[in-house]
Amino acid sequence: MQSNFVETLVGAIVVIVAGVFLYYGYTNSGMRSSGGYHVKAEFDRVDGLASGSDVRLSGIKVGTVVGQSIDPQNYKAVVTMNLTPDVKIPDDSSARITSEGLLGSNYIALSPGGSEDYLAEGGEISFTQGSVDLMGLIGQAVFSATGDKDESKK
Repeated sequence: MQSNFVETLVGAIVVIVAGVFLYYGYTNSGMRSSGGYHVKAEFDRVDGLASGSDVRLSGIKVGTVVGQSIDPQNYKAVVTMNLTPDVKIPDDSSARITSEGLLGSNYIALSPGGSEDYLAEGGEISFTQGSVDLMGLIGQAVFSATGDKDESKK
C-alpha cells in the first residue's frame, strides 16, 4: 500500500512539473495572441518564411507572421502579419524577407517610411522585397566563373 502511494505522489509531481514547463514555454514563446492589428504584404517569393516567423523593426520583434496565401490574380504570395498595438508603422513603409545568417531562419524586416499616416487594421505594405535564393546565387556565381575561364581559352 505504501508503494502505491509513493508512485502516485511521484506521478502527480511529474505532471505538475510538466504543466509548469508548458505554461512557461507558452508565455515566453510569443505564440499567444498579442491583441495587435493585422497588415498584409505581397511578395514575389517567401522561401523559408513560415507562420510564427518574426516581424522586426530595427532588429526588435514587433510582430509575427500569422498567415500565407496566394493571390489568384497575380500569383504573388500574400503574407499576413500581426503587429503589436503599441508600434505604429507609417503607411509608406517597406518590408523585406531576410535571414538571420547563412543557416538562420527567415524573418520580415520592416523599414519605416516618412509618412504621417499609419497603417491600420487590414492595411497593406506596398513596397516589398522577397527572399533571396542563396543556392541559386551561388550556382550562378560558380557557372559564370567557369564560363569566363572557357571563353578565355579561345
